[in-house]
Amino acid sequence: MNPQIMQLVTNEIDKILPDIVRIRRAIHQKPEMARVEFETAALVRKTLAPTGMRLLDPFLETDVVALLEGKGKGKNVTLRADMDALPLEEKTGLPHASQKAGVMHACGHDGHTAMLLGAALVLSQFRESIKGSVRFVFQPGEEVVAAGRDLVEKGALLNPEPDAVFALHGLNGLPEGVLASMPGEMMAAADFFNIVIKGKGAHGSRPEISIDPILVAVRVVESLQAVVSRQINPLDPVVLSVCRITGGTNANIIPDNVEIEGTTRYLKPELRGNIQACMERIIKGVCESMGASYKFTYVSAYIPTINHPEMVDFGKRIAHEILGPSSWMDIELPSMAAEDFSYYLKRYPGAFFRLGMGLDMPPLHNARFDFNDNAMRNGILFLVSAALEIFASKA
Repeated sequence: MNPQIMQLVTNEIDKILPDIVRIRRAIHQKPEMARVEFETAALVRKTLAPTGMRLLDPFLETDVVALLEGKGKGKNVTLRADMDALPLEEKTGLPHASQKAGVMHACGHDGHTAMLLGAALVLSQFRESIKGSVRFVFQPGEEVVAAGRDLVEKGALLNPEPDAVFALHGLNGLPEGVLASMPGEMMAAADFFNIVIKGKGAHGSRPEISIDPILVAVRVVESLQAVVSRQINPLDPVVLSVCRITGGTNANIIPDNVEIEGTTRYLKPELRGNIQACMERIIKGVCESMGASYKFTYVSAYIPTINHPEMVDFGKRIAHEILGPSSWMDIELPSMAAEDFSYYLKRYPGAFFRLGMGLDMPPLHNARFDFNDNAMRNGILFLVSAALEIFASKA
């Protein structure tokens, strides 16, 4: 890294950081669910407009894709942040807490968006050092709907195609401002299932004339645990979690139907078909044995997040050079959480990095989580430095 340029970069980051923190907190106050991030997208466009970079028309209504074109033709670096919030009632009690009932930024996407805005503002001041272009992708719908897949399929990463793709995601339990990643499989595939058990309702006093879908559902849930424990190689990490059961309207009415929803997670893509087939075989067997019928829906939303080893090494070197060796941690084991940045990595070389929120921070997807503003400087510096180093390299 050129020391003179890096000093200018850090000066620029320090200059804009208070504004970036304010933007982050403004986004936090007005969280928006997946695919309806209209206010957030408008704020992003308004912030980027003075830079003169090219703002593309939306591919998915609420995305913002901006292209910063440097001096002449060359490589493209694509940096991505997610913008959507979660259906959760915030309990932080902070002055900038969510102003929308039942919606909050519990996964740090407000911080990701703000850091990428910071990186865009800084890099726009260094056009002369960019031989090629930087694409900034502010992505809607990372949670559950995996809109990253749709954005890639719609061609958001074309013209030009990336030579490198990078994304940062905050994580509790890592020291504040520390960067971390691992080569290869870093996060799992995530599928979602819905099961409707169809029975025959009756008065609670006459169970003998019913086909009780609640009893059937209980046995289905219990039997599904055999998929992981008895149908999959124990050396292959797999998770099957039932997360919602709904049925019945009153204490003395046996309902007609019960609905079951949940998720499966795995690291090897080839396991998908086996898991789905095993689940349906079990559901069918239990229902037939008890006289019930069923409807089974299984949707594959996220593929495994697989980092390119050379890009992880590149990120580690950048972190060491700009922040020191203590700023980096090697992740030893993959997570069974999922991430739709996986679709970017499937097509292009790159890596997904974690940014430490602090050891004592509440976990992600928790009503008391708030993105740690003190970590943002390192995040912005990492994104900017990674992009500039790609352009500086001769390979």
